[in-house]
Amino acid sequence: MTKVGHFQVRIVRDGIYHWDGGAMFGVVPRTLWGRKIPPDELNRIPLGLNCYLIETDEHTVLVETGGGDKMDPRARERMKMPSRPVPLRDTIAACGVDPESIDVVINTHLHWDHCSGNTNLDLSAGTAQAAFPRATYYTRRAEWEHAHERHPRDSVSYIDANYDPLVESGKMVLIDSDREIVPGVSVALAPGHNRDMMVVTASSAGETFCFFSDLVPTVFHLTPTWVPAFDLFPLQTIETRTRLLERAARENWLCGFGHDAIVSFARVALDGGKFSAVDEIS
Repeated sequence: MTKVGHFQVRIVRDGIYHWDGGAMFGVVPRTLWGRKIPPDELNRIPLGLNCYLIETDEHTVLVETGGGDKMDPRARERMKMPSRPVPLRDTIAACGVDPESIDVVINTHLHWDHCSGNTNLDLSAGTAQAAFPRATYYTRRAEWEHAHERHPRDSVSYIDANYDPLVESGKMVLIDSDREIVPGVSVALAPGHNRDMMVVTASSAGETFCFFSDLVPTVFHLTPTWVPAFDLFPLQTIETRTRLLERAARENWLCGFGHDAIVSFARVALDGGKFSAVDEIS
């Protein structure tokens, strides 16, 4: 846990999974990225399912909900994930936070690895129930609409049970623009990874925390041109990443990353046109 002004911010890792390193670094040769994060015998690298808790004076905000309980067992095996995931609520409780205190959940986008803990499957009823029943959930309307387009490029990343029951019950608010969700906690469009992904900022007493989500998935992606192969708009990734990293360095933001398996927080330095992580907290 770390302080950001009057807020408390902590990482909640919903486990580690292993994904193809080439996919994570796109056109960057393995001879370069492999020096930073060595792959296993199947070319996989460890990645975190990173969620963040932001405790303000009046609200407990959960950003992302991780991998959940809906993944096909064979897929879990391929990604070296445990066959029986630990419920995110239990992980949150182990951090000393009452899961029932969470009254806001923000999904930066709706890919399975960022929102599968939104709901829990009720096998007896054949339905998915809100994992955080007191919370109001937020995501972008255009992202939810895209999830239902079933585009062959990225349809595999979406699982309707993670969000449709929440929309149907009125528990998920679909937003259309950048906005403050609760006092001090805001979302802003950050296109590149896909068209409608958001970043989250929490600002208090002159300090700011920014969760970059998949715009900067790990500290090894601070080089703007190191773009994952599955980003839909790689040129926008470079532009958006550069703009926000420049601001992070200039304003000394504390930063969180969508999938770093080791670094929980870092600040960003800009020297000689190159970004680097400083003041890392594991």
